[in-house]
Parts: sequence; structure tokens; C-alpha cells
Amino acid sequence: MTASWDDAVVEWWMAEVATDPVYAEEVIPLALEVLAPVPGARYLELGCGEGEVMRAVAARGVRILGCDLSRRLAARAAEAGPVVICRLPDLGWVRPESLDGALAVLVLEHLPDACTLFAAAAAVVRPGGVLALVANHPAYTAPGSGPLVDPADGEVLWRWGPYMEEGVSEEPAGEGAVLFHHRSLADLLTAAAAAGWCLQRLVEHGVGERRASADPLLAAQRQIPRLLAARWMRR
Repeated sequence: MTASWDDAVVEWWMAEVATDPVYAEEVIPLALEVLAPVPGARYLELGCGEGEVMRAVAARGVRILGCDLSRRLAARAAEAGPVVICRLPDLGWVRPESLDGALAVLVLEHLPDACTLFAAAAAVVRPGGVLALVANHPAYTAPGSGPLVDPADGEVLWRWGPYMEEGVSEEPAGEGAVLFHHRSLADLLTAAAAAGWCLQRLVEHGVGERRASADPLLAAQRQIPRLLAARWMRR
């Protein structure tokens, strides 16, 4: 992540959660879909932020705790369940194989080492437990990627950027900035498999219908994957 989630970035994130309908209408439902929480099970949200996902998971009758780098966000999330302040991928405070599952929502792309996070999650989830992920799709995270409009006919094309190479881009976040770490889909799946995770489901999700209907440029991108969601089982 950034060196620290300072007040400027935290304010930006809370405003995003409060004002972006895609977060409530698509991101959180995707997380619940791939996690498929089992009543009575115990889960950990990695990078729980303000706790909206924790609240949605807890409403399914499960036990959930969270962890986050930001004390301000963790204080908000603590209204939904227990929260620990930590810097991912440090999960040494969790008893090995004590959880039924782990969940990471819009977190992996901000971490410089995906392999370490997959391994850390595998250490604290029991065999047969699950790892659920929702992230910005790798098609979006390659530096310089984005839509291009053909001036001749208005067709929206996609600039992939250096998709096959790992890369980092800094994006504005209110008065601050956040880092996005890019890996190809193949690299992510290979890293998860190397850590002992067996893929059960993969979802590639396009731009939200409601948001797209109000923005012609977004409407033209409906067939371009915007979010990636996945569910793994620990071998």
C-alpha cells in the first residue's frame, strides 16, 4: 500500500464508499457471492476498511473479524466486529488454521507482493476452508490502460498497456494518492495455486448497469471486465 493511509486518503475512501453506487450495488454483492458464507463459520476480512463488507457478511449469521492498516478506518469497522491493526500480509497474530475462510475486497491490487498474501492466508485458514477475492480486474490495473474513443465512429476501444509485465501506477485519491500494483490474471492464479489454493470459481464483471446508463463512455465499456472475483479452497 502507500507508506501509510493518511487522513487525506482515508477521507477519499470514505467518500468513495458513501457516494459510489457500484460499491454497494456490485462490489459487496460480488464479495458475498464468491465467499458464500456458511452460518456459524468464522471469517477474517483482510484490509476491512470502514467495515461495510464486514457488516454485510455478519448479516449472514457468521462470525467475522477484520484487520486494517488505518486506525481511523478500523475504528469505524469495529462497529461490525473485532478489528486488529496490522500491515498486510502480517497475520502472525492469528492462530494457524483457526479460520473457516478469509476475504479480501479491493485490497490485493494495493499490495506489492501477492504471493506473500496468498501464503499468509493459507497459514491461518483450515484445510477445506476458503479464500474469497474481489479486485480491480488486471485489464484495468496495467499502467496506462484505459478506454480510447475512435473519433471516426465513436467506438470505444481498450488500451491494454503493458499487461503481461508487472507494474505500478500512482493514482490520485482526493488530496493524496494510492499505488496500484499490476499483475496479469495468469500471474495471480499461479501465485494462489503455489500457496495451496484450489480455484473453485472465477467471475469477470463488467461496468455496472446503473452507472453505465448515466454515462455514455461507461455504457460503451459494458463488455470490458472491470472487477475480478474469485473463490478458492485450501488444499
